[in-house]
Amino acid sequence: MISSTANSRVKRVASLREKSRERTRENVFIVEGIKMFEEAPTDKIKEVYYMEEKLFGQGFDDRFPGLKEKIQACARAGAAIETVTEEVLLKMSDTKSPQGILCVMEQFSYDSEDLVERALAKKKEGCSPLFLLLEDIQDPGNLGTMIRTAEGAGADGIFMTSGTVDIYNPKTIRATMGSLYRVPFVRVQDLSDITSLLQKNGITVYAAHLKGEKYYHETDYSGGSAFLIGNEGNGLKKETADLADCYLKIPMEGKLESLNAAIAAALLMYQSRQ
Repeated sequence: MISSTANSRVKRVASLREKSRERTRENVFIVEGIKMFEEAPTDKIKEVYYMEEKLFGQGFDDRFPGLKEKIQACARAGAAIETVTEEVLLKMSDTKSPQGILCVMEQFSYDSEDLVERALAKKKEGCSPLFLLLEDIQDPGNLGTMIRTAEGAGADGIFMTSGTVDIYNPKTIRATMGSLYRVPFVRVQDLSDITSLLQKNGITVYAAHLKGEKYYHETDYSGGSAFLIGNEGNGLKKETADLADCYLKIPMEGKLESLNAAIAAALLMYQSRQ
């Protein structure tokens, strides 16, 4: 058992939680909580830290019968398993009241062309491609919510600019509620190349924009859709909006000019599935 917050492994995990550059350097990220651990792909889990008494001494074993088996499966797959004290887990955790388990996972890697090819293969089976194109999203909660909503809407993937908040930010990860494991994503320098690739394959690129001449619910999305969503404060850059085949607008009452980025993305993705 690790009982000292001065332990080098504890300090390293805390550093990975706090610093994006450290996560990038080691190609890992931190996941907390029972649900996130249970849903995590076992082959991606590298280290597991948990409180034995909290998880298996107070009825949690009955509430989460697969938890112990998952930990054992991780051990068989080669992950390092350590029990820790509450003080140590608090040091490593991003939450004030950790559930009792935390793991270090390998980051995901996807290929842009492969995502598009897979979407086109599904199109042959009657399912229209759906992508989300994000420019410089800054709020971790917004990004996490969009990832979660993308899974619910059946999106084929998300492309985000390098100026978007780190997808492995602990707040982003919590907001995805596990969708991070199932929605493929690619980080790109800008969105010009990917919009071109999508358009060449018959997927229409839309921009949520105040200058839109057509309302989002008056559009036929049957051929495949990709939605450009801009920065929370500034919206889409002009050169990015110009990449779109069509501007769409969302009806607004009162004095509002725009909706929260995650809400706008949700409306557009779900409408495309009607």
